[in-house]
Amino acid sequence: MSLKSGDWLGLVAGSLTTISFVPQVIKVWRSKSADDLSMGMFLIFSMGVVGWLAYGIVKDDVPVIVANTATVLLTLSILVMKIVFAKKRG
Repeated sequence: MSLKSGDWLGLVAGSLTTISFVPQVIKVWRSKSADDLSMGMFLIFSMGVVGWLAYGIVKDDVPVIVANTATVLLTLSILVMKIVFAKKRG
């Protein structure tokens, strides 16, 4: 894995889109609720991110790998909290 020309732009763009999930993770954690979030959307989105991660690995594309690894972790944390908090309430 090595950085290629233009990878810094990809790292910045990937970082911004990945960081955009942090406020949502914090909101779900603080409110102990993810009822307003669509489970279907998050499952489909998570599968898409895993697909992009696999693509990045196949293409040896560092920005795609880094951004999508972080995004997978953030989206999975929201999915886990959605399930756990729903079980606690009901």
